[in-house]
Formats: sequence, structure tokens, C-alpha cells
Amino acid sequence: QVQLVESGGGLVQPGGSLKLSCVASKGSLAYYGMGWFRQAPGKEREAIACINSGAGSTWYEDSVQGRFTISRDNEKNTVTLQMDSLKPEDTAVYYCAAGAYGSAWYVPRSLSEFNYWGQGTQVTVSS
Repeated sequence: QVQLVESGGGLVQPGGSLKLSCVASKGSLAYYGMGWFRQAPGKEREAIACINSGAGSTWYEDSVQGRFTISRDNEKNTVTLQMDSLKPEDTAVYYCAAGAYGSAWYVPRSLSEFNYWGQGTQVTVSS
């Protein structure tokens, strides 16, 4: 059982940066693939950045490639999403999720592969 808590969301101007954090308040993330998802009003939840449990491989959705960076610290039980060059279209509720337990080499990316979800944190990009 894993419980995830996100933080770091807020209001930022276009071109600005935010760093989201996801901490496991219960359980260990060490053997889970991790992902960041987002859901804008009226749209489906989508994966934007994922990382395998070994932290050797990552995947990014095309619209965030080169602007967002996912990383993890298994000792601190934390996954972060550094978001740079933010755009208004990045406005959404951001969720972290854990899945693909025990598959150190595999980078999960579809919603059905993730078993545990945080409550979400709002990111608003606006001038």
C-alpha cells in the first residue's frame, strides 16, 4: 500500500518555472515506476512524464519534452517534476502515480498501469 502526496503547485506567469514534489507518506516507492499526469478542465487525464524504478529511463509526452524533467530519490521516497518555460496550456491539476511494481527496467505510461494516485495539485499558468 502506498499513499502519495503532491505539493508545489500554484500560479505562475508564462515562461516561469515550478517544481512539483510527490512524497510517499506511507509505503516505499523504491520498486515502483512513477509517473506524473495532468488533467485540464473538460479533458482526459494524460501522462506527461514517467520514470522507471531504477531511475535509468524516462519518457515524456511530446508537448513537455525539453521543458519538464522527472527525477526520483528512492532514499527520500520522493519524485519530482521540474517544469520550465511554462505555457498557459500547461494549466491543469497535476497528479503523481505509482505502478509497475518490481519492473526495474520498465517505464509505465498508461493510466491502467498505475495503482496508486495522489490527490493532485493545481498548476495555473497565467499573466
